Amino acid sequence: MGDDTWANLAGQFADEAYASVKGRVRTYVMHQQLLEHLPPPPASVLDVGGGAGHQSFPLAGAGYDVTLLDPSPAMLDKARQRLHRLPEAAQRRVALLQADGENADEAVSGQRFAAVLCHGVLGYLEQPEPVVDQLCRCAAPGGIVSIMAGNADASAVRPALERRWDDALAAFDARTEIGVLGVPTRADTVEELSATLRNRGVEPLDWYGVWLFVDWLDFSGAELDPDDSEQVAAAAAVELEAARRDPYRRLSRVFHLVGRKGPS
Repeated sequence: MGDDTWANLAGQFADEAYASVKGRVRTYVMHQQLLEHLPPPPASVLDVGGGAGHQSFPLAGAGYDVTLLDPSPAMLDKARQRLHRLPEAAQRRVALLQADGENADEAVSGQRFAAVLCHGVLGYLEQPEPVVDQLCRCAAPGGIVSIMAGNADASAVRPALERRWDDALAAFDARTEIGVLGVPTRADTVEELSATLRNRGVEPLDWYGVWLFVDWLDFSGAELDPDDSEQVAAAAAVELEAARRDPYRRLSRVFHLVGRKGPS
């Protein structure tokens, strides 16, 4: 497994990023998008690189059987802490596995899932294809594959909003940057990732934006209060609508692609 590269970032990622307005909006928006495509519970869900379970634990609460797979012991510790806060019935529907995404099929002993999630993982990989292979392999025939990735077509948005004009100009033709957590990341396009899925027997069904207005406000320095539940709910409603409409979704810094695996 090697060193735990997330050991020093687990707290910042799990406790701070997801507690922000952006984190709450992301979780809500993607949950609603997933429910448009998932079969009814108790269908099985594999969350590859699932971190502390922010996206998949709500599915367990909704009655789905969830397997969360992550290579980081530190992130899995965060997942265990959060798991204990769930109702007992939801806790019984969650299994935690330590493994790399490149070895997901072996880690789950060949089990096939009604849905396979991989959110915010591909951007940290120089070569995403081995993980995408595993995602598609682990999906059952007719199963859903859900990927969230950085939007290469909107790479100039963040540096421009931060008034880093030279970086913004370079970003129009760039695929990599130092992400908000301070580590290198890379971005994909909807079209290229869709082709990658098709080549592996998964037909793209739809794609969505994830962040737009909350992203712009955050990077431009506007204060967003995560304790203002009315503001958070209003922002999430607007983001959910923007996520499914052009041109808004194309300006989102992150996109969510959903596909269905064909019959075996």
